Amino acid sequence: MNASTPKQEILTALRQKMQEAGIDFYVIPSGDFHGSEYLSNHFRTICFVSGFTGSAGTLVISREEAWLWTDGRYFIQAERQIAGSGFGLMRMAQAGVPTVEEYLKDKMAPGQTLGFDGRVVTAKLVAGWEKVLAEKGVKLAPGRDLAGELWEDRTPQDFHDAFILKEWYTGKSAADKMKEVREEMVRLQADVYCLTSLDDIAWLLNIRGADLPNTPVVFGFVMMTAEQCTFYCRQAALNDTVKEYLKGQGVELAEYEAFWQAAGAVPAGKTLLFDPMKTAYRLKADLPEGVKQAEATNPTALMKCLKNPVEQEALRESHRKDGIAMVKWLYWLYHQDNVEALSEIDVSDYLEKCRREAGAFGLSFDTIAAMGPNAAMMHYKATPEGAARLKKEGFLLVDSGGQYKEGTTDITRTMAMGPLTEDQKRHYTAVLRSMLRLGSAKFLKGCTCYFLDILARGPVWDMGIDYRCGTGHGIGFVLNVHEGPNRFNWNKPLSLDGLVELKAGMVTTDEPGVYIEGSHGIRIENELLCVELENNEYGQFMGFEHLTLCPIDLTAVIWEEVGPQERRALNEYHAMVYERLKDGLSEAEAAWLKEVTKAV
Repeated sequence: MNASTPKQEILTALRQKMQEAGIDFYVIPSGDFHGSEYLSNHFRTICFVSGFTGSAGTLVISREEAWLWTDGRYFIQAERQIAGSGFGLMRMAQAGVPTVEEYLKDKMAPGQTLGFDGRVVTAKLVAGWEKVLAEKGVKLAPGRDLAGELWEDRTPQDFHDAFILKEWYTGKSAADKMKEVREEMVRLQADVYCLTSLDDIAWLLNIRGADLPNTPVVFGFVMMTAEQCTFYCRQAALNDTVKEYLKGQGVELAEYEAFWQAAGAVPAGKTLLFDPMKTAYRLKADLPEGVKQAEATNPTALMKCLKNPVEQEALRESHRKDGIAMVKWLYWLYHQDNVEALSEIDVSDYLEKCRREAGAFGLSFDTIAAMGPNAAMMHYKATPEGAARLKKEGFLLVDSGGQYKEGTTDITRTMAMGPLTEDQKRHYTAVLRSMLRLGSAKFLKGCTCYFLDILARGPVWDMGIDYRCGTGHGIGFVLNVHEGPNRFNWNKPLSLDGLVELKAGMVTTDEPGVYIEGSHGIRIENELLCVELENNEYGQFMGFEHLTLCPIDLTAVIWEEVGPQERRALNEYHAMVYERLKDGLSEAEAAWLKEVTKAV
């Protein structure tokens, strides 16, 4: 079977495989061997089985039912893509919709078998299943990739060339970072540390690559002790310069596939540290008897989210370059003689051209260019067959970002293309106010992202509506466009994410929105760098520096609803945008930028 085989046929064949293997329920999560969010084509199993292309989802298949779970970013998209596949849609976090664990607990009979590929399911996820299913005596079968056994035209796992990210960008050597990790191992009383998440490995070793789409990471695993650090990778993808660098930092090399055997050979009596939210269940399942387990958030996750002064300065430069690209693109867009001749893909392609001319070596994610009602789908992606043409009415939303040697960018702007309804203007004004309120927040040290989220949602909640996603996420340094642990989201912070303290050096997006199905979507997004402000008898005050540099369209704003503080924040932001970008633009572009950023 191949990707073009009707999904109903694939589902039927998968059920036959389950029956032959004695499996009653089978789970396929969105994931790879490293807990990645964005997947290479080799791991896009959910798409092969159901047709759903989103970055977050879980399939559960029994002999009678088949369901896809996904979050609010993808409800509209998922419903369309899985039509006719044999799968129903479970809208996560909605009233009456069970979680995967609740569904399994309700549907599985005592003694039945739950199957999954233990290499792509995290240890944390399986622990949740075991907890709710313990009383039923459910057996686990983690050994087979049943969908992969059907997938005849599956793309091989690709390994691309890696490169060193120089220390004048990173501010620290790999050896210095490993020293800090080993200090954490001592604190956690761990003898061995297994690190499997690709962004953490890339950060630790100061290497980057192209093994995931739009994410400059290298497929590999790391195993560390007090004396040794081994990088399990496809060595043919490392040139001599990279190999010599790693050797000089105290890193040994081994082949990628050898990791599982090495992890299964940890001596009894040793304590192994791993992050259950990022590490495959297979690692835990294969550990020999007598190996102690220390489960904790990856020490690297907490280290890499705090950008050091060298990284912060590099980030400012990456955003200056990205801002120049954005202004050149906006100037081009607003000066089109016949904007209706352009498609969403034309818009996206020209923006990528501007970014590459500004110095980007790639994109940080697939550009979302969405006209009118398409923007109500938060992660919409135009296709050559279905791309909409621009119109001289409504909104055009463009969410995009670039990968530069100096940093990773993520920005959204929503442009009024012509006449708007009163509701559209009200919604746009609320989103602008929301973004400005969070971006200009001042708070005492110790405050968490969880508590600040309401600053952004206030103007939207005042209208009796909400957006079914977080207000912002952390961003990696020449790495993942989505990075934890920092994120703005009020809803159910059940883990470190959300409850983490905001610290100087964290970079988090500020992107409230409004999404009205069948009508429009609005989002305005900047990246914020957390910084220290004054320290007085009340404590250390904190605030944000806007890293993103790009004008905000003001033609849709209802000014009577914008308060003086919000106007002041907008004017200060626009003044900074003009000063930072004007020298990188043509005379005509700079004149246009001066006009659209003038004080209101």
